[in-house]
Amino acid sequence: MSDRSGFFWQIQNGEVPTPEAVKTLCGRVVSVDPEAGTIETEFRAGLPFTNPAGKIQGGFLAAMLDDTMGPALAATLKAGEFAPTLSLNVNYLQPASVGLIRGVGRVVRRGGKVCHLSGELYQGENLVASGTAVALLRSS
Repeated sequence: MSDRSGFFWQIQNGEVPTPEAVKTLCGRVVSVDPEAGTIETEFRAGLPFTNPAGKIQGGFLAAMLDDTMGPALAATLKAGEFAPTLSLNVNYLQPASVGLIRGVGRVVRRGGKVCHLSGELYQGENLVASGTAVALLRSS
């Protein structure tokens, strides 16, 4: 069983406010399995997220991926631990439209300090973006 005293769980339990970035993205955690290092998220991409072509701007998709992969790792952390993103790589596969976007994230490898993450964003059944990230484990 994972240690559920970290900040991720404090947010999920309503003990700590939801981060403003998550509110901006209209995001929420759908399910999480800290033992497996996996998470499913949802985001409501609104009209303010669109580019001149009327599609979701890539920076918002990158933020959604970061806010999917990061929490997959955060759900495994103990109280006092955090893991800032060192690098984020995003591949845009097809345009996303205003509406619901589902994220799937996972911890690929958790080392002593460096963790490798991966994730995907879907709109309906369509894969719209995928990404990888590297995070650094730290203690406060």
